[in-house]
Amino acid sequence: MSIHIIIDGYNLIRQSPSLSSLERIDIQQGREVLVDRLATYKRIKSHKITVVFDGAKAPSFSAKRVFQKGITIKFSRNRETADTVIKRMAKAEKEKALVVSSDREVVAAAESYGAATINTPDFEKKLILAGHMNTQDVDTEEEEQRGWKPTTKKKGPRRRLSKSMRRNKLKINKL
Repeated sequence: MSIHIIIDGYNLIRQSPSLSSLERIDIQQGREVLVDRLATYKRIKSHKITVVFDGAKAPSFSAKRVFQKGITIKFSRNRETADTVIKRMAKAEKEKALVVSSDREVVAAAESYGAATINTPDFEKKLILAGHMNTQDVDTEEEEQRGWKPTTKKKGPRRRLSKSMRRNKLKINKL
């Protein structure tokens, strides 16, 4: 099952130490660096990615939807917030969506529609790992040869997560 990653753009930029310092200098530069990082991530994991920004801070000449480096960039309308757009997209995508935001209201709404969620610092760690990862160094044959390792660690139903939490964890593990 393919995952559609929906990102609260300014939330991610402002939660990231490196991106927030760029954004304070030039907001356009912060957006461009974020899109570059997402493009690097997309080369490794081919998930559909949409970044949603508030349209009030969009460049006046920009379109409401742009496709750049394999990433869909979407700006909200004039009297609409990015949060509203993200909630609408999560409602349409339902279980296929993974929403990246630290905004509690957005996270709660997305989870109520069945979408998985991840907070922005955790997603940024995955982006940084993707930036450092070299796809040529991955040796799948070596991983296959390792196989299953027996263990004495017991894991019974008492430790089992709820069904919705297990689904959320599966989607996050695909990142």
